[in-house]
Parts: sequence; structure tokens; C-alpha cells
Amino acid sequence: MRWDDLFDDLESQLEQGRSAEEEELLAEEERLRLGRLSLRDRLAAIARTDPGEEPAPVRVLLSTGLVIDLRPRTFGRDWVAGDLDPGRESGAAPRGQCILPVRAISSLLLDRGQVRRSLREPGPARGITDRLGLPFVLRDLCRRRSPLELHLPDGVLHGTIDRVGRDHCDLALHEPGSPRRESAVTAYRVVAIERVALVRV
Repeated sequence: MRWDDLFDDLESQLEQGRSAEEEELLAEEERLRLGRLSLRDRLAAIARTDPGEEPAPVRVLLSTGLVIDLRPRTFGRDWVAGDLDPGRESGAAPRGQCILPVRAISSLLLDRGQVRRSLREPGPARGITDRLGLPFVLRDLCRRRSPLELHLPDGVLHGTIDRVGRDHCDLALHEPGSPRRESAVTAYRVVAIERVALVRV
């Protein structure tokens, strides 16, 4: 009887040791997975919804100090496109669509549920859009001759992009909401793309 007790005890200790080792291994794998998450991954995980479900707005503090409520729709390599919701505070950005460079995000202002969702495994890549950089998107806006707002650290510019280089764009300044006409252009700016915090279209 004593031998049975001894072997049962040894078996129990071995099983506990194996379980603790497996738990430690799983915890280490989770730490490594979290260490690989980027800010873009976390925002994409929050925005991921079931088919037909509307993405919830995410509060974003930009490097310029502006707080926006963004409903992310599309993710590129280094940018997010989505809809702007009217902010909960006065003076917040108005409704419309925008393109947000990921590097211009100072912080995400999340609730507990959004923090949990942001830690989920990133979804699969959606094809070519995931590989497109911000200059490509700006070139498309240039081709369409879309009037827009460029939010920079030192202010907001209204105009139309005339051309896009590798790291800069030429902006013809004119009144907000009006089409670009040579007679309406008040000035020209060559803007470093890395300084762009938000593009509102």
C-alpha cells in the first residue's frame, strides 16, 4: 500500500511539473506574440468586425494635439483610411473621410473592451492595399484633383495636390471646398510627407 502511495505521489508531482512547464511555455509564447504587435496591428484588430457590422469609432490623439474619432475602413502599409465622426468635445474635427499616417498617431484613447480587442491576433493581409504606402495614396488624390486639408504640426493647409515626389508633395493653396483653378490659387507649398499628420478629403 505504501508503494502505491509513493508512486501516486511521484506521478502527481511529475504531472504538476509538466503542467507548470507548459503554462510557462504558453506565457512566453504570448509575450513574444505581443512583442511583435505594431500600433497598426492593434488598430486593425480593434477595427476588425463581422461582415455587415459597422466598425466602432476609435479615439485617436494625433501628434498635432488634435483628437479625432475615427472609424477605420482601410489599412495600408503605413496609413489608415476611414470616416471621421463628430467628436464628443467642442472643437473636434468635423465629419468626413480622412487618411491618417500611422506615424502621426500619438496615442489611442481606448476603453477596456477596445484594449482587449486590440490584443487579438492580427487578421490576414488583404492583398495589395496592405502593401501600398502613403505616397501612392497621395498620388491618387493628385490624379483625381481632389480638394483636401493637410493637417501639419504648424497648421492646416487647404488646397489641391499638384504632384507627389518620393518624400514630398506640391500643394496649390486655395479656399476650402472649392475646386482648383489657377485664378483661385493663393500660394504654392512643397510639403514634406513625413510632416503630414492627417489628410481630410
